[in-house]
Amino acid sequence: MAQCDYCGATILFGGVKENGLRFCNQQCQQQGIVLAGVGDIAEKVPQDLLIEHVNEIHQGLCPRCGSRGPVDLHTSYTIWSALVVTSWQSKPQICCRHCGIKSKLGGAVFSSIFGWWAFPGGIFTPFQILRNLGGIFLSPDPSVPSEKMQNFIRINLAVQLFELSQQQQHEDE
Repeated sequence: MAQCDYCGATILFGGVKENGLRFCNQQCQQQGIVLAGVGDIAEKVPQDLLIEHVNEIHQGLCPRCGSRGPVDLHTSYTIWSALVVTSWQSKPQICCRHCGIKSKLGGAVFSSIFGWWAFPGGIFTPFQILRNLGGIFLSPDPSVPSEKMQNFIRINLAVQLFELSQQQQHEDE
């Protein structure tokens, strides 16, 4: 199975391909376009800076509910279908385990109700529901930040560094 080159989510079927990269949805693809410009920068993010940011976020407050961490990257999955149209989505978010479980349960319920109403949706709906339920029981280890979260933060740091360098170039001109 492939993984999204932006958020690290597992791609069961489909996804979006661009410039040799594969993304789970169009939102990740748009972020991934920036990734193409910052790929080298992401590899050069100093390890100590990355570890500092990862630990700060991991042990910080949940951005969704404000409760005390640990915080990690949690991905929920949805699918909906209507006659001949089917759309599925992976939604990665940095949050606490409780918010991650709520999001995955919401994705499973949404998919259970709206996923069956077209040919491909009826086939893929059970997969999305199982991905959510599996994510609830196989949540990241709360004692250490997950590798997916580290990659997600590395890319976001690289984007910030890239935007800062672009801004400085414009100011120098």
